[in-house]
Amino acid sequence: MKIVYIIVRVLLGALFLFSSIAVLFNLVQEPELTGNFKVFNEGLKASGYFITLLKLTELVCALAFLFGRFVPLASVIIAPITINIFFVHLLLAQDGLPIGIFVVLANAFLGYYNRSAFKPLFVPVYKNEV
Repeated sequence: MKIVYIIVRVLLGALFLFSSIAVLFNLVQEPELTGNFKVFNEGLKASGYFITLLKLTELVCALAFLFGRFVPLASVIIAPITINIFFVHLLLAQDGLPIGIFVVLANAFLGYYNRSAFKPLFVPVYKNEV
């Protein structure tokens, strides 16, 4: 199970590392987008900061995955991004759906593998204990 964990962690880290570096440094030409996906992407770019913030977050989490440091924290931070990737590909750009499925399942697996790190978060705290 540990070998599977390392493989999934490294694959997810490499995927986010390469995608974030490619966008941050304009290494690949963006494909021609159409329809609602084009509108969605233009809206994100119109904010002026969001794509950069997103890719920097992906880069930091990718490095955590690749180096095996703070993996539970990186998994929590990247979770909303992976869910969004899945739904964007499910609803707007179906051609990338396999990648969306992979990132959600890989992050869920990392969360499950590191479930002991999250156990204290699910302990109820009562008012008189605070």
